[in-house]
Amino acid sequence: MRAELTHVNCWIFDLDNSLYPASANLFALIDERMKTFIANLLSVDLAEAHRVQKSYFHNHGTTLSGLMQSNGVDPHDFLSYVHDIDLARISADPDLAASIARLPGRRFVFTNGDASYAGRVLDKLGLAGLFEGIHDIHAMDYVPKPDPRPYTAMCDRFGIDPHAALFAEDMARNLEPAKAIGMTTVWIDNGSEYGSQGADPAFIDYHVDDIAAWLTDILGDENI
Repeated sequence: MRAELTHVNCWIFDLDNSLYPASANLFALIDERMKTFIANLLSVDLAEAHRVQKSYFHNHGTTLSGLMQSNGVDPHDFLSYVHDIDLARISADPDLAASIARLPGRRFVFTNGDASYAGRVLDKLGLAGLFEGIHDIHAMDYVPKPDPRPYTAMCDRFGIDPHAALFAEDMARNLEPAKAIGMTTVWIDNGSEYGSQGADPAFIDYHVDDIAAWLTDILGDENI
């Protein structure tokens, strides 16, 4: 382990476009499901549904937050519908699995999605069983990243010392609250839509384009 990271005893990862490449574009499938859900809910065409979806995303942090606040949508119904997608676009990543398994200390997933979907994705990636817990949108009381509250709530829930924790995420803006409470931050800059929005070196400790390669690098050769 690199000397500057020996203080880290808790490793926290975002899920989508972080533990698998953004090029897999699972969001395209989720986006289609979101548009259909909104079109059916509001009795509008898909073009208008797309406009509403993106407006809610930008103004509320997630489409779900906008739907809950503006339309009284049940989050369980929405999440179950939009995450009912085929995961054939992603596959097991043995290198990433091996590196995560070697990380010293505890490991968590911190996602604006829900735990059921996250579990399916982790299983498809060959990462099932490597994480102690998943802090999902239900546990956040539907207040998504980058609002600071879910970060402190996760630390309280799992007894995490943020000064001994590292958070890796593809959306740069979601790293600012993590840095503010003392976490070491890693921006996975791999082409996510809006991933670079709000990026600032002041709250980004490491800027990487491949999380598996970076973990392999910081862990060094296990045979030495």
